[in-house]
Amino acid sequence: MTNKTTFYTLENGLTVHLKEIHTAPIISTWIWYKVGSRNEIPGKTGVSHWVEHMQFKGTDNYPAGSLDREISRVGGVWNAMTYLDWTTYFESLPAYVSDISLSLEVDRMVNSRFTPEEVELERTVIISEREGNENQPLFLLGEAVQDAAFNSHPYKHEVIGVKEDLEKITRDDLYQHYRQYYHPGNAVLAIAGDFATEAKLDKIDALFGDLPKREGLEAAIPFEPPINEEKRVSVSGPGQTGYIQIAYHAPSAENLDFFDLTVLDSLLTGPSSLNMFGSGGTTNKTSRLYRALVEGEIAVSCFGALQATRDPYLYAIHLTVHPAHSPEEVLKAVDDEIQKVLDSPVRKEEIDRAIKQAKALFAYSSENISNQAFWLGYTEMFGSYDWFENYVDHLARVTPDDVLRIAQTYLKPENRVVGFYLPEEGGH
Repeated sequence: MTNKTTFYTLENGLTVHLKEIHTAPIISTWIWYKVGSRNEIPGKTGVSHWVEHMQFKGTDNYPAGSLDREISRVGGVWNAMTYLDWTTYFESLPAYVSDISLSLEVDRMVNSRFTPEEVELERTVIISEREGNENQPLFLLGEAVQDAAFNSHPYKHEVIGVKEDLEKITRDDLYQHYRQYYHPGNAVLAIAGDFATEAKLDKIDALFGDLPKREGLEAAIPFEPPINEEKRVSVSGPGQTGYIQIAYHAPSAENLDFFDLTVLDSLLTGPSSLNMFGSGGTTNKTSRLYRALVEGEIAVSCFGALQATRDPYLYAIHLTVHPAHSPEEVLKAVDDEIQKVLDSPVRKEEIDRAIKQAKALFAYSSENISNQAFWLGYTEMFGSYDWFENYVDHLARVTPDDVLRIAQTYLKPENRVVGFYLPEEGGH
């Protein structure tokens, strides 16, 4: 990672991160906004995701569909995603046409059209997406666990929003949300690829520099008090397979405990990927829960999920129940394995292997140009780019004592929600 990296802030507050990578004639451009479901209130859940959809409905300069055709014609890709703390848009294009990305993003930062007709069409699309999710056992289970895990914090709600809210959100609600959060001072422009930094900065300044500076208007986020007893939820639905999600309250990404928990996650279930857009991976077949539960034919599968978030979120262990066992037997088997971590010191060799696997997954998620651009902006959503650059060093410092302490602190029953998905009799 020796490529030249430049950090710059325009007078209007736009944060710019640039990394020259001359291995291929490709430029990947990402623009990140610090707005996601974290910034929503009851009655308007799902508004951030809906605004993201509206950003593809075109402007006067770029009518809907025109950029799809242009980007496809040159072999590029573009997409977007909304999550808990952020919304991001990206384009990966041949270098010779990459200025399309800048022209597009500056335009839709301020000129997106929210016509009543398009709003209603998209309402149908998003409600259909929501209803499709409701046919998925893991969505239903995850939503129930998330709702039970938080009382006040907006992390309580799925990013797509509550159906009742999606039926009532108005065009003015969407446009107000857009105007509140889509401005230079709330955005990070991250670009990696085959360009000259000074020329790229000049282009960015020419396009974005005249946009007006605006003060942030982020609403206060409700404080979430710690829970002090285990919660359990059950969801039933179609299918023939049972699932369990065990969600422990976990630290935010900037808390140093996050790195210790990353190693514990790798030890128990195999490492979690922090890059939702990345490729590649590592096996979890050496992890403790895989060996004990999957090889022991108590569960069909298991994996962990630890996410880098701005506020404390959840560390979840997901399991597919083996037909020969009950959900309670699977849960007991997990608890037995966690108890072993608490009762017997974890050998340094095992910690070293867990660290090595977590580092390998991190490397896989950082290796190509698009992933480099991803990390340039993503870390600003919960911290700074230093977090990315110091990630491996933080993992390397984790000791067996750190793993024991983190297990004692976070992996206790009174800090968790346990969710069961129970298939309905005769379900298909």
